[in-house]
Amino acid sequence: MAQKGVQLDRETFSCSICLDLLKDPVTIPCGHSYCKNCIQSYWDEEDEKKTHSCPQCRQSFTPRPVLVRSTMLAALVEELKKTGLQAAPADLCYAGAEDVACDVCTGRKLRALKSCLVCVASYCEKHLQRHYEAAPLKKHKLVEPSKKLQENICSRHDEVMKIFCRTDQQCICYLCSMDEHKGHDTVSAAAERTERQRELEGSRQNIQQRIQDREDDVKVLQQEVEAINGSADKAVEHSEKIFTELIRLMEKRRSDVKQQVRSQQETEVSRVKELQEKLEQEITELKRKDAELKKLSHTEDHNQFLHNYPSLSALSESTHSSSINIRPLKYFEDVTAAVSEVRDNLQDVLRETWANISLTETEVDVLLPQPEPKTRADFLRYSCGITLDPNTAYTQLLLSDGNRKATHMRQQQSYSDHPDRFTGWCQVLSRESLTGRCYWEVKWRGGVRVAVAYKNIRRGSSDECVFGYNDKSWMLRCDNDSYEFWYNRVQTPVSGPRSSRVGVYLDHRAGILSFYSVSDIMTLLHRVQTTFTEPLYAGVRLLNYETTAEFIKVK
Repeated sequence: MAQKGVQLDRETFSCSICLDLLKDPVTIPCGHSYCKNCIQSYWDEEDEKKTHSCPQCRQSFTPRPVLVRSTMLAALVEELKKTGLQAAPADLCYAGAEDVACDVCTGRKLRALKSCLVCVASYCEKHLQRHYEAAPLKKHKLVEPSKKLQENICSRHDEVMKIFCRTDQQCICYLCSMDEHKGHDTVSAAAERTERQRELEGSRQNIQQRIQDREDDVKVLQQEVEAINGSADKAVEHSEKIFTELIRLMEKRRSDVKQQVRSQQETEVSRVKELQEKLEQEITELKRKDAELKKLSHTEDHNQFLHNYPSLSALSESTHSSSINIRPLKYFEDVTAAVSEVRDNLQDVLRETWANISLTETEVDVLLPQPEPKTRADFLRYSCGITLDPNTAYTQLLLSDGNRKATHMRQQQSYSDHPDRFTGWCQVLSRESLTGRCYWEVKWRGGVRVAVAYKNIRRGSSDECVFGYNDKSWMLRCDNDSYEFWYNRVQTPVSGPRSSRVGVYLDHRAGILSFYSVSDIMTLLHRVQTTFTEPLYAGVRLLNYETTAEFIKVK
């Protein structure tokens, strides 16, 4: 019995919204008590209805009651806590703050099991039984519990809305169909749902197909990544082997040259030393002969002198004296020259080969081939908004229409000094930098130059600052009777239909820049294939007064 009494206390002093012991309890005019935060949150959700009700008895109050703390309840709850009573575990059968409550239950409401679209009410398991047992109720449409059942009731006639007005695209009741929606195209909500359901299924099929397509694309990209990684690994492996073989070959050739030079050196030195020894022997013999002749010259006995002279004066001829200075003293300079020639040739080969390797790496840099757009709709997928940068505008350029239009004026405009400003030519650059794939259109009148340029193009008054007259800009000249393309002072004639609108397509990574004449169809005027090393900026140059160029908003 004591346990039962405690359980009774738990229910008595628990909030029916949070199912926990009352916290900061308040009592509303109907007599039911709640946690202050719980009832405030509950009424906050009802503010739009202008009336506020009790979650248990559904009694409504207008205006919203002022909540006053229930001092007695607060004291009782505190006393219960001191005796060890804690919050009761949430009973899964009762409706919590986030649940849909049974509309039939009185007192503490049970959680609804189903909502009836005909009765516009929600029922717990006990009160739902009549919908399963009574024949008229079996035909009612039961759905998952919903807090939005009141949205099915016409706010004007308080009737269930079972009709859909296709004219106004809204659900209405049968009285609305005879009143303000009289003569409109109306069908039953069920029929409209069936048709929309078919559309929904079609949309889902399209979405699922797109999901499948994207998943296939992801697989293709993954295969591409694996292929690139595999190819790169093989290239590195094979290159290492080839360079190792080259190094080994060079080491072998270096050793051969060294061995040949040393062998030739030994042969030549041996030959020279042999000749040197013979010459030294001859010198010794000549010195001995000279000493004998000197001694003979000092003999005072004439007869003795004449007797010995014939044998001492005879000299053997030398066979070496005339051959020593004939050989040029080049030694091994020819070998050094030959090796130097090999080095120079190898450097030339490596330089040319390296250029091919770099070009190959650039081509491999693109994961998947991206075809250039064909139709205007394809180009518009890459459209970008271009606005002109006032800090770059020539002082006689008037910018208008949100800095998208430039007009060449006779009067100077009130621009402040800025290092980015073009001071010698009537030009202006965009505020936006351009990378990736971009498309924009320029509507022009008069003589206009449509260009793209790097940010660091010169700003002075020399020709180097003009779009198309340097290696930092590309320019299409647009006149009433002709087109021309300019890059780095090189002029290229361009043929194509005249149009007051020029389309520019940029694929920065692929190095593609294309100019198009835009009318009912798009006609390619000129295409550039290069390598862009920096972000680009759109630009225009205006030649004559009142000439205009506008970066239009394309859709």
